[in-house]
Amino acid sequence: MLKVINFSKKFSGELIISIPSLELKSGVYWIKGENGAGKTTFFRSLAGLIPCEGNVEFQDGISLKRFPIKYRERVSYAEAEPLYPGFLTSNDLIHFVADARKSPRSQQRILIKRFGVDQYFEKPCATYSSGMLKKLSLVLAFLGAPKLIILDEPLITLDERAQEILIDIVDEYIREHEATILVSSHQFLENTKMRIHETFVIKDKSLLTLNPS
Repeated sequence: MLKVINFSKKFSGELIISIPSLELKSGVYWIKGENGAGKTTFFRSLAGLIPCEGNVEFQDGISLKRFPIKYRERVSYAEAEPLYPGFLTSNDLIHFVADARKSPRSQQRILIKRFGVDQYFEKPCATYSSGMLKKLSLVLAFLGAPKLIILDEPLITLDERAQEILIDIVDEYIREHEATILVSSHQFLENTKMRIHETFVIKDKSLLTLNPS
């Protein structure tokens, strides 16, 4: 379980988003919101990439404020439009992240093969299309055993087959690791096989539930 407590984020003194209390169990949560509503700000704050007020903590007490390093070790964030140094290859990035997260070789091989990253494994990122970058970012997101995985617009630039593979991997990962997965998507997830536990919308600088479970 992930708890968000008295969370807020401001830029230049202007409130972007405020969430007094939120508890997320294992499952997939769809976070909706118009462009500029604060989705990415919320995601980046949860990932520990930008500072925020309040706290975010796991059920065992590992929190963003008290144990920032241990907290970040449990969080994986795949951005909507991933960018990597152009001279690095998928091989470089996957091995770097895998070592940091203690991902077994078997897990790496399976993810690389299922997303088709093996087809350009040794090529520099500067040569990748947006779809290739997205697949690489998704491989990186599932390495190790993170308890919170944040997927910002994971379906954009993916072909239909890759979308189906991602949905299968999400379902398998939750069953095996009892993780919390946050998904932002402008596409209609109701039309996919992704099992959504609960849907929220960011509106009026707050997070509102659309279908309480």
